[in-house]
Amino acid sequence: QVQLVESGGGLVQPGGSLRLSCVGSGMDFKIRTWGWYRQAPGKQRELIAYVGNIPIYTEFVRGRFVISRDNAKNMVYLQMNSLRDEDTAVYYCAAGFVCSAYALPAGAFNYWGQGTQVTVSS
Repeated sequence: QVQLVESGGGLVQPGGSLRLSCVGSGMDFKIRTWGWYRQAPGKQRELIAYVGNIPIYTEFVRGRFVISRDNAKNMVYLQMNSLRDEDTAVYYCAAGFVCSAYALPAGAFNYWGQGTQVTVSS
């Protein structure tokens, strides 16, 4: 059974840092693209970053967040620095099996984690 499990969320003060982790299991094929999304209360889900061979970031987090992957461990990480109140959201990892070298295709992610809450105090 394919599962993605996030961890590392919690409460942090503005300006602080957190590192989120996500581990995949039960997959016979190698994950080609990992992604991180978030969904704030009352807001739509938004892409934060994704990585195939090269990490790509949205403008909202570029320079503050770092996505990285460990293929040997089948994991992806999101290092979040200089956190702001607006970063408060449920964060989801996602995994896909399509190429993202040039663009992120629609429906690129086949599997999703359950989400982990990140709360930045204000």
